Amino acid sequence: MLFNKEKELSSKIIITMLKIGDKVPEFSVEDENGNVVTEKQLIGKKTVIYFYPKDSTPGCTAEACDLRDNYHAFLAQGYQIYGVSKDSKISHQKFKTKYDLPFPLLSDPTTVMLQTFGAWGEKKMYGKTTMGTLRKTFVFDEKGVLQKIIEKVDTKNHSAQLL
Repeated sequence: MLFNKEKELSSKIIITMLKIGDKVPEFSVEDENGNVVTEKQLIGKKTVIYFYPKDSTPGCTAEACDLRDNYHAFLAQGYQIYGVSKDSKISHQKFKTKYDLPFPLLSDPTTVMLQTFGAWGEKKMYGKTTMGTLRKTFVFDEKGVLQKIIEKVDTKNHSAQLL
């Protein structure tokens, strides 16, 4: 792996713990239209990559719509935005269309990108522990160096946390 801190879970999933100053890890996933997106597309622009659990759920919709509503402020500061979940491309297409989202949604059904970024792990819901997507956001500079990690995302005010 590319990073110093790794945690191996009993299911043999390797979760990478990114830290400020790390280079963007390698990844290759498809967006909602089937276009391949890799870490190389992050170089040259400031980038926000936000990981969210599921299309069209209340918190994920609030987060996506908050980023949508402030999208021009991100563009004005030179940022590109990518949303990532394990949902299918078809689910992403519906979500993007329904809420008029102006940024790409990346599909990671294998969870490889989620694991690489440390956005896959144990979650507790209704007293039960399961593996799932952890809501996290990463901000990279133009050189692909990690500048900020947000682990306590305020879904309704996420843009304010970033800008």
